[in-house]
Amino acid sequence: MSDLLSLNALLALALGYLLGSIPFGVILTRIAGLGDIRQIGSGNIGATNVLRTGNKPLAAATLLGDGLKGTAAVLLAGWLFDMPLAPAVAGLGAFLGHCFPVWLGFRGGKGVATYIGVLIGLAWPAALVLALVWLAMALVARISSLAALTASLTVPFSLLVMGRVGLAVFGAVLTALLWIRHTENIRRLASGTESRIGDSRK
Repeated sequence: MSDLLSLNALLALALGYLLGSIPFGVILTRIAGLGDIRQIGSGNIGATNVLRTGNKPLAAATLLGDGLKGTAAVLLAGWLFDMPLAPAVAGLGAFLGHCFPVWLGFRGGKGVATYIGVLIGLAWPAALVLALVWLAMALVARISSLAALTASLTVPFSLLVMGRVGLAVFGAVLTALLWIRHTENIRRLASGTESRIGDSRK
C-alpha cells in the first residue's frame, strides 16, 4: 500500500509539473507576433510582463491560462489518483512547473496566477480572498509584486479559519516559495525602485 501511495504521489507531482510548465506567456506572445516575452520588460513569462507589451487581452489570456493549469492539475489528480493528498501534491507540482519549466531551461515565472488556480481547485474561498486582496493592493499601490506578496500572506490564515489545517500548512509552504521567487522584487521594493503595473521598466 505504501508503495502504491508513493507511486501515486510521484505521478501526481509529475502531472502537476507538466501542466504547470506550459509557458502560456511565451506561447501567446509568439502567436501574436510580439516576439519573445523574455526579451521584454522584466523578462518574466507571466501576465504582468505580458501587459508591458500593451496588449491587455493577451495579458488577460496569459493570466487565465496560468491560473487554469493549476486548477486542472488539482482536479485531474483528484480524479486519477486514489490518494487524499494527490490534489495538493499536483498543485505543488504545477506551481514548481510554472516557476521552473523544463522547456525554458527551468527559468519561469513567479507563480502568482498558478497559486490562485491551485487554490481554486483546493479551497476556492481562500483563492477568492487572495484575489480580492491582490486586486485591492494593485489598485492602491499599482505594484504587482507588492500586491502578490501581501495577498499570499492571507492564504494560510484563510485556510485555518476554514478549518483546513493541513491545507493551511500547504498554503504556508507555497507562500514561502512565492516570497523566495520574489526576492529581487523585495529588494527593489525596499530601495523604492520597483516598477509599477504597466511600466516598461524591470
